[in-house]
Amino acid sequence: MKTKIVKIPVLGDHLVNTYLSIGRRPILVDCGMPSSGDRIWEGVTAAGVDPTDLEIIIITHGHVDHFGAAAELQTRTGAPVAAHEADLETYLAGHSDRTRRQPIGVFGHVFTRTPPPNEVTRPLHPDLILSGDYELERHGVEARIIPTPGHTPGSVSVLLDQGDLIAGDMLTGGFLGLLQYRPSNPPFHDDPVQALDSLQAALNLGPHTLHIGHGGPMPAGDVQRWLDRQNRHRPISLTSGPAERGRTAWWR
Repeated sequence: MKTKIVKIPVLGDHLVNTYLSIGRRPILVDCGMPSSGDRIWEGVTAAGVDPTDLEIIIITHGHVDHFGAAAELQTRTGAPVAAHEADLETYLAGHSDRTRRQPIGVFGHVFTRTPPPNEVTRPLHPDLILSGDYELERHGVEARIIPTPGHTPGSVSVLLDQGDLIAGDMLTGGFLGLLQYRPSNPPFHDDPVQALDSLQAALNLGPHTLHIGHGGPMPAGDVQRWLDRQNRHRPISLTSGPAERGRTAWWR
């Protein structure tokens, strides 16, 4: 059975996206900002799914524009929430640790000081705490959750057997989705080197399309060509160690 992917934008047409994946059962990936609950509910309903029929809610990472309405929707839908253990402290606090962020470029340095990435939301207590790959067949979708750390330590993506990858914020459309189809780094990563390594590892699994939190969708071939350019500008010495990974001036 082919799984249908429905993008539910919660800001603009593509600036902040959540995704409904409909296989034998429906699952929701990401929950937008703290104010996104009603819009996500309406988007799920518009896709022909009763929100109370959601099988599971998956959070890709611990930033408030992705888990902002998760605690609300956990209560309203009754669906269990899955999230990775490495971001658990963030979920329980209801906000991310801004000291971990490595801004990328001028836009990143400016954006990290603005209100949106520093919002606070209701604490989230995940029902399913992930530590590695997790098969979603038991939840009615032919897919699996894979760890893709770097944007945050607990970042995950959802890889469907049919070749779609719901990729969170491993990359974005240019300027946080304003240039919808232009691959770009987000304004910051906790670990920029690891984020691009995770993206390459995910591409090596053979997806054909990436569905991302800000912008997209993007053909995997376009993403690979962009990633190859990123890697050509990566200094050979910049391969490991937190002090080295904090140097981000070379990222485009």
